[in-house]
Amino acid sequence: MHFSRTKLSAIALLCMASPVFAASTVKVVEGGEAGGSMTITLDKSVIKAGETVFLVHNDAVAEEHEMVLVKLKSADQKIKVIAAKHGVDEKQLESLGEVSDLKPGSDGKLKATLAPGSYVLLCNIKGHYEAGMRAMLTVTE
Repeated sequence: MHFSRTKLSAIALLCMASPVFAASTVKVVEGGEAGGSMTITLDKSVIKAGETVFLVHNDAVAEEHEMVLVKLKSADQKIKVIAAKHGVDEKQLESLGEVSDLKPGSDGKLKATLAPGSYVLLCNIKGHYEAGMRAMLTVTE
């Protein structure tokens, strides 16, 4: 197959003009029932910066969950639990969105553009964060 110099230039220009950026995908599984431990597990805990799609599945049998994506100031930032509410004050955190009201067995999706840094994914339904429902995510350059 032979291409003219003009066609090769046009192909090269087209390739440069329309780059394809693949979004990272993180699969998130939430689990736990009332009175027991609660979990959020990620299929990867380190990803590259950029557009990210979180595919969230509530694996619980009877418990509703949510997933809140929070950008931390540092990897060791402590998140204060408000004892009276049995949850965290989301207004004091840098939330990048959430999948809320996730019924047992259902799925949800969240898209976010992530900068390098530390993040936590958490469920802030009453008592769930206290029961361990959080997972760390590190985003690199």
